[in-house]
Amino acid sequence: MLKIYNTLTRSKETFTPRIAGKVGLYVCGMTVYDYCHVGHARVMVVFDTVVRYLRYLDYDVTYVRNITDIDDKIIHRANENGESIEALTARFIDAMHEDERALAVLPPDIEPRATSSIHDIIAMIEKLITNEFAYVGTNGDVFYAVDKFKNYGQLSGKNTDDLQAGERVDVDLAKRNPMDFVLWKMAKEGEPFWESPWGNGRPGWHIECSAMSTCCLGNSFDIHGGGMDLQFPHHENEIAQSEGATGEKFVNLWMHNGFVRINEEKMSKSLGNFFTVREVLKQYSPEVVRLFILSSHYRSPLNYSDEQLNSAKAKLTGFYIALRDFDYAIMKDSVNSKLTGDYNANVPYIDDTEYKTRFERAMNDDFNTPIALSVLFDVAKELNKAKKSAPEKAEALAYTLQYLGNILGLLQENPDDYFKRVVAISDSIGISDNIEVSISNPIIDKQVQERIDAKKAKNWALADQIRDELKAKNVILEDSPDGTTRWRRE
Repeated sequence: MLKIYNTLTRSKETFTPRIAGKVGLYVCGMTVYDYCHVGHARVMVVFDTVVRYLRYLDYDVTYVRNITDIDDKIIHRANENGESIEALTARFIDAMHEDERALAVLPPDIEPRATSSIHDIIAMIEKLITNEFAYVGTNGDVFYAVDKFKNYGQLSGKNTDDLQAGERVDVDLAKRNPMDFVLWKMAKEGEPFWESPWGNGRPGWHIECSAMSTCCLGNSFDIHGGGMDLQFPHHENEIAQSEGATGEKFVNLWMHNGFVRINEEKMSKSLGNFFTVREVLKQYSPEVVRLFILSSHYRSPLNYSDEQLNSAKAKLTGFYIALRDFDYAIMKDSVNSKLTGDYNANVPYIDDTEYKTRFERAMNDDFNTPIALSVLFDVAKELNKAKKSAPEKAEALAYTLQYLGNILGLLQENPDDYFKRVVAISDSIGISDNIEVSISNPIIDKQVQERIDAKKAKNWALADQIRDELKAKNVILEDSPDGTTRWRRE
């Protein structure tokens, strides 16, 4: 039975979708004026894992993640670069999709953009004005009247009296109340605009998500997610806008992932203490980054450091070492048939008793990926023990490890490819300055063959010399009893 922590009620709740067997999930996506950083990667990977597991439980999931492609930061960056807003946002949307693919993040089912949703945004603002939740300010902007919504503050736990007392001294005199927030901004000279009943302008940030989510999923839906920093005011304002316009409960369950931290500070572009996904992928493989993110519970802070990433790399390497002795193609076929329910009698059996039960128990407890990963570690440990003494058991365990890893979006590679490739993202995602390695794969293969020939000729000194030379270049040789030799990068 799946339980999820609901930020709104501050408790774990048994998940019951509004419509049996179906789930509507909306996640606040990126504002596309720069490359995605590791904090964005965490949002991508966390909710990708949530979607993967919900689908594993046989839910029909409609996953919506929006793109904010118009706001003050985008306008400023485009002007700074001397390029059009359309060119800027198109470039960074493409980059975001490249980063997603690298991290094995499946694309959302629907990806609405703010600039494509202007009609829906205007319609929602009109409803809010009709329902007396919004008004036109003295400067022509349209504002939401916070004091009209009695439950304002319910998500964040903030008291409206305290919020009013804490407002800045330089109050916008165009508002009736310092807490009121903008729904429609009148156009300024040189800025993009759209026609509206209130004059040329553009939407405020908060109204975009209310309009896009309800248009894609209906007035009420199951889960709304995003980073913890969006809880207030963005998500608080979404509730006020959506329920003020529709008169219906907006979202049943709110999920918020924790911050990524560097030196005890939240990673963010505004603080300048961030690493882009692309920078990190120059040093670590995408699966290492994904495993690093899943190694902490999604609601907990994630501490970014080379130490943590190296730890994730060692763990992932351990998984692939355990899987290396098995036919990857057949194993992948078996896993895919099991995950899709398209069972194939010709593929080996996957052990789905103890480990599968423990894995599901962890994931059913608010998507506890650290515990789920510990189950994978136990499978790998038993698998390594069984390889010599119980080959049939080892084979079943190998398929189990691959199967459970795939539910988390891990162990997607052929183990031999994992060990032989450069540990950096490939040129296929648009990065040309990959890490240069001191020795290429063909040269390694040539030296391995020379060592095999030296051993056959009983030239042990030469064989040892080649082994040591490769080890000095972080290439590890593994000799098998049948006389073959495999290698991997350390």
